[in-house]
Amino acid sequence: MTKVDRRVLKSQEAIKKAILELMSEKNFDDITIRDIADRANVNRGTIYLHYMDKYDLLDKLIEEHIGNLRELCHSASEMTFQEGNYVWFEYFAENHLFFSTMLNTKSAAYFRSRFLDLVVQEYKVEVNVTEGKNKGLSEEVILQFFGAAVVGAVEWWFRNGMPIPPLVMAEQTGILLDRNF
Repeated sequence: MTKVDRRVLKSQEAIKKAILELMSEKNFDDITIRDIADRANVNRGTIYLHYMDKYDLLDKLIEEHIGNLRELCHSASEMTFQEGNYVWFEYFAENHLFFSTMLNTKSAAYFRSRFLDLVVQEYKVEVNVTEGKNKGLSEEVILQFFGAAVVGAVEWWFRNGMPIPPLVMAEQTGILLDRNF
């Protein structure tokens, strides 16, 4: 396993933070590599060393968080919805800048779509339309309904400054999911 230079990690973290801060201030289309470099206190060449352009930077940042959420789902596969949601809401709170930016800016539609896809994909194993309360219903309708509900609840939480602690959000959304799956 190769060891990554701490300076490289610091630069990458500064670049990621810079683009998120800038996105919370202005439209993504108006952000330049120069803006990102100035905010991150790095040279433009440093950005191009790691990313092809600002779109590649944003794509990699989104994929990093989607991947982390997917890993959290897999590690929480034996948990109740409440317990699993707590893991997610803690992650959301720890990565507040990313999620609040991605869910509260006009240029974040791609992330919202990827997030919804992830939620739908992860809940797919929970849906049973052959018996129980969801018997005879369309699996796709159920998944889209609950996926949109989860994404909407997370958006509301960030848009309102996380007014409820992560544990309470996890408990309440978990109870709602447990009632229906």
